[in-house]
Amino acid sequence: MVSTMFETLQTDLVRDARHLRLDTLVRLRWLAVAGQGAAVAGAHLGLGLPLPFGWCFLVIAASSWLNLTLRIRYPASHRLSDDAAVLLLAFDIIQLAALLFLTGGLQNPFALLFLAPVLISATALPPARTLALGLLAVGLSTLLALVYRPLPWFAGEKLELPFLYVSGVWTAILLGTAFTGVYAWRVAEEARQLAQALAATELVLAREQHLSQLDGLAAAAAHELGTPLATITVVAKELDRQLGPTASPNVAEDLALLRDQVERCRGILSKLTSLDADQGGFIETISLSHLVEELVAPQRALGIVLDVTTKGDGPEPACRRNPGVMFGLGNIVDNAVDFAESCVAIEARWSPDRVSLEIRDDGPGFAPDVLLRVGEPYVSTRSAAKTAQERTGSDGGTGLGLGLFIAKTLIERSGAQLNLANAVDPSTGAVVRIVWPRHVFEREAKGHRNPGTGGAAPLTQARDVPI
Repeated sequence: MVSTMFETLQTDLVRDARHLRLDTLVRLRWLAVAGQGAAVAGAHLGLGLPLPFGWCFLVIAASSWLNLTLRIRYPASHRLSDDAAVLLLAFDIIQLAALLFLTGGLQNPFALLFLAPVLISATALPPARTLALGLLAVGLSTLLALVYRPLPWFAGEKLELPFLYVSGVWTAILLGTAFTGVYAWRVAEEARQLAQALAATELVLAREQHLSQLDGLAAAAAHELGTPLATITVVAKELDRQLGPTASPNVAEDLALLRDQVERCRGILSKLTSLDADQGGFIETISLSHLVEELVAPQRALGIVLDVTTKGDGPEPACRRNPGVMFGLGNIVDNAVDFAESCVAIEARWSPDRVSLEIRDDGPGFAPDVLLRVGEPYVSTRSAAKTAQERTGSDGGTGLGLGLFIAKTLIERSGAQLNLANAVDPSTGAVVRIVWPRHVFEREAKGHRNPGTGGAAPLTQARDVPI
């Protein structure tokens, strides 16, 4: 279910991120129409250059008519399909080519505007469609290098640029199309992936916070319902005592049923209260050793040896349970157990200045490409020795390569630093180290004592940035 939720989220985000808004293209085209009109009018009327003003006006008017038609036909919020966006951008390239044909071809300095539609496509459309638009732009620029009307110039003078210069302009368009297209696509794709991964992280955090709040609500319900339930119990016993043997069979049966249902309600509330006590409660503070035990407890039955060590200088720190941090740490421990050959070592240390957790396994370790891309979303492979089938569930159930990204994001939001490395030879395996400044780790727990810490300063939710 969680995997389906993430896959649906990713599909929706990818679709929304890639589909261009019609209003965006319409506004850009109005800007192009204004610029083209000003350039043609300035050259013809201002400088007196002999260019085919009527034909140029018709070419520019074609863009205006298309814009008006789209504005009337569709709402401003309409998002274009990939095919529709390609057709509109292709129209812009062809319209610019027609205008350049009338005004000197590649000798016209505005020929570099061929890059604009390709750049827009690269930021929002799949690479295949951007490639098609790039080929169209380069193809038309090749045609304009050979076939064009003379460049308008002052009366009595003729300006004809050497073919070598025109070839240089064509080369610039070719290289500019390739470079700007690839660069813009790469930057936009990284931004999309980061936005999608952050949205998935927020979804995970909201889910974990919701689950964590349930036990708090259960405890609150048990507390609030306890008093009226006790009153009902007292009243039922008083009625039974007053009526005694004189009560009719029906009344006696109703009183017995009432007492039975009251006891049943008390049993349910008792279970809710014990559930809250077992799970630590929503606002309970826990010591560092208890936090580690909560992380490793679900893993003890999986056949991997879990070597837990806690030691430090001074009183043991404690913190309030943070659902985001618990999820992130749990994901890292799950990953370590999944990749370990036989043993996972978890070492918790503290000093007056900092609190640290180190999680080591004896598996194959992180792949070099993962270590190079720590913190990036959609990094889903840790070692070639482990196939995707062997890693089922290791990415927090998402199957999208977001597990490490989500864990790192949630943990670092708590004010910690997370470092990933491989064990030094001859040892093998991965090493994950998380370090908090102690004052950050304990800050929100000030004033909340935890009896299990032996008087240690209670621990807070420990976050610098709200989650």
